[in-house]
Amino acid sequence: MSDTIDAKGQCLCGAVEIEAKSLQKKVGACHCGMCRHWGGGPFFSIQCDGEVEIVGSNQVSVFDSSEWAERGFCNQCGTHLFYRLKQNQQYFLPAGLFDLDEELYFDHQVFIDKKPIFYHFANKTDNMTEAEAFAMFSGV
Repeated sequence: MSDTIDAKGQCLCGAVEIEAKSLQKKVGACHCGMCRHWGGGPFFSIQCDGEVEIVGSNQVSVFDSSEWAERGFCNQCGTHLFYRLKQNQQYFLPAGLFDLDEELYFDHQVFIDKKPIFYHFANKTDNMTEAEAFAMFSGV
């Protein structure tokens, strides 16, 4: 059984379609302030280890959200499409873009030390603090 799958998803209005190769089955939640401001709660993402093809890319707006990453969204309906690392163009895609409810599993959380106290998840996950996440992304 493979730890990755190929999947297709789309934004709410259908103007943008995303085809992801080697999409991990593990879903992570990011609790950083930027992700929570971006979506109103934690960002549930899937890491893509392969190629990402975007059909309708003329409908995608990209926001330069930090020194190391940018965020894409549909400029028609506002659907969040990706969080992309600038250094290696690695994509983290919203789990909700894909109809993969039975194939995916929630197994990790980042910026756990920034998670507000008003919500908790019952799942047992691997957890990473803000400092640990910065060290991982910066290659330190």
